[in-house]
Formats: sequence, structure tokens, C-alpha cells
Amino acid sequence: MKRLLFWSSILFINFSFAQKPTSYFPAADNWQHKSLVSFDIDSLKIADAIQFAKANEAKLPRNQELAQAMTFGKEPYSDPVGPLEERGDPSGIIVYKGYIIAQWGDVDKVDMTNSVTKSILSTVVGLAVDKVLIKSVNDKVYPYVPPIEVFNNNAYRSAEDMGKQQLLYPFSSEHNKKITWDDMLRQVSDWEGTLWGKPDWADRPNDKPNEWLTRKRNEPGSFWKYNDTRVNALALATTTVWRKPLPEVLRENIMNPIGASNTWHWTGYRNSWIVLDGKLIQSVSGGGHFGGGLFINAYDMARFGLLTLHKGNWNGKQLISEQWINQSTTPTKANTGYGYMNYFLNTDKKMLPSAPATAFQHIGNGTNIIYVDREHDIVAVVRWIENNAMDGFVKRMLEAFEKK
Repeated sequence: MKRLLFWSSILFINFSFAQKPTSYFPAADNWQHKSLVSFDIDSLKIADAIQFAKANEAKLPRNQELAQAMTFGKEPYSDPVGPLEERGDPSGIIVYKGYIIAQWGDVDKVDMTNSVTKSILSTVVGLAVDKVLIKSVNDKVYPYVPPIEVFNNNAYRSAEDMGKQQLLYPFSSEHNKKITWDDMLRQVSDWEGTLWGKPDWADRPNDKPNEWLTRKRNEPGSFWKYNDTRVNALALATTTVWRKPLPEVLRENIMNPIGASNTWHWTGYRNSWIVLDGKLIQSVSGGGHFGGGLFINAYDMARFGLLTLHKGNWNGKQLISEQWINQSTTPTKANTGYGYMNYFLNTDKKMLPSAPATAFQHIGNGTNIIYVDREHDIVAVVRWIENNAMDGFVKRMLEAFEKK
């Protein structure tokens, strides 16, 4: 009996040792910095990468209202309905083995992050799958979404309103009933409709206006199209599944456990309020195309990147399943450079020729980047860089890690 207890103790000790995290994860109030010298990283090449990022600052105006107008102003119904702010200087952080080894600019500034918000949205969908609120991403979305009451602070209905639909049914059309959660996450749904005053056809329309309202719908899964109205339809559906605000879900399940600050803010539109279980809830947006989205500092972006680098595990605790991260980084058939939004993949090395094929990025307009590279154990946040300069930065950064 004593021998059995002895070996049981040994096994317990060995198991405990095997489970102990070997990577460094920053505490909520303290993120350790380490010198480049301590890791034998070429400081001149890191300095060159940082200077390259600064020299290739985004050319659009820092005033985001003006920048949005210049980017999307030719689209029908493109006026913003959510908040926009003046952005800051180019900034960024390089994290190696969990430690901050370099940073530049005002990394505490809470700025718009535009479509990096989509990676946050796909994460709260993943949490719903992990908790079996959504049984499978291959399920149709339609059966999950109740009739939705859009909040209207003008309760009066005129005679002209008689017979008009009073509730919202975003997945009830013949086409939309066929759409799965996976289709929505991969932006291959071809969802049809108007949400928060933004028609799907008006979001990044083609150059043939006579086809905007009459074109044939693509079968879900067959055609990839980047479209914020459809992303917002996913956010609305996910809100009804959780039956509470998505920022609350994110804060409780992800941002607080990874030690994020209390300065980030995820917002929707001034007209995207619904009544759910007798409560007013804002359906948040998946980006800043029409204003809104996630406003966040570079430190908190880097923490989220570190979580995805470790496949949802934070200091030994699985915050979101590894399976979900694997699905998120699986190429979409209709666009092999895209996983779940907004995981931009490097599988074919078209996006980043200088990076490993296994690297991926969370990307938002501006351009805002969270670069994730498991082969080099690197997370890099780069804010307000020209889109065509991404590979140039990564090339210079990775050269600093080559053996001297």
C-alpha cells in the first residue's frame, strides 16, 4: 500500500510539472520588458524595422471622419452612423517569447482598430460554440435567431404604418435560411438585406450599378465577399444567442482573464439598439466601416495576439478552445488567404512573402495589424502603416532574429 502511494505521488508530481506553463504571460498590471541583447537579437535591424513602419505611415488623413469619407464616400448610404475619432501617431509593439522587446509611438492611445474587431467578434462566436449555445458552426443561423424588436424612441405609429412589419427577421428569406454560422464567419454567405440602414449591395459594390439590385445570389459557401453589413448581421445573431451585450461577454471571458486594461471600448451604431428580454442592448459592429467597432490600445491588441498565438490558452487556462483557433486558421475554400474573420492567412505566402506560411494576421483598415508567428514565437502590433508596407516591416523584423 505504501509503495502504491509512493508511485502515485511521483506520478502526481510529474503530471503537475508537465502541466506547468513554460511560456511567459504578462500580469494584468505588469508586462515585463527584456533587452534585445538578452535574446541575441540584432538591435540595428529592429531599429530599421521600426523606422520603416514610421516612414510608411498611412497616407490617409488622421481625422477618421475624413479618412472614411475618402475611402468609402462613393458607396451608396456610406455615411457613418457610429463614432469616429482622430487617430494617433504610428505605433507598435514587438513581443518575443511573451516579453516586450521593442515598442514605438504612444502604445497607450485608445484608437479605432477597424476590422481587427472582426477577430474579436469571431471569438465571441467561438465562445458560444464552446458553451454549446451554438451546437455547431455547420448549423443554419436561422433557427437560432428570434424575431427582433428594434428600439424606437418614438412609440407613435401613424396610419401610414398600418400593416408594416414591426419586427426584424434577418435570416428569414429563402436565401438567408440556407446560411450557416461557418458561412457567416468566412464571409461566404452572400447574406441579403438591409441592416441599420446599410443595404448589403451598397457595401463595396461592383462597378456595374445596374446589377446592384438584380444580381443572382451566390449559393452560401461558394463566393467570398468582404462585407460589413453581413458581419453586422452576424453580430446581431450572436447577440441574440448570448442574450446580452457582446462587449460584456468579451470582457468576462477574454479581456479580463488576459489582463487587458479597462480602456478598450466596443461600440455599435446610434441606430443599432434592440430590445431583448425587456432590456435595451446595442448590437455592436464588426468594424469601423460605418463608424464604431473596437477602440483599443496597442498593449491590449498584443495581449489578444498572444492569446491566439497560444491557441486560446492563457497561462495554463484554456479561455477559448484550441479547436476554435484551429478552425479560425483553416483556409476558406473560396479564399485560401482567409480563415474565420479576421484571420488573414499566409498559406500561399501571397500576403507576406517574407514570413512563414503558418503566420497569420488580424488586420483592420488604417492599416492596423496584429502579426502572429508561432515559428518565431513573435506577436507584433503595427498601427497606421500603409497596407503595401506590411511585408517590408515583417521582412526587416524577422531578419533581426537570424543567427549572427
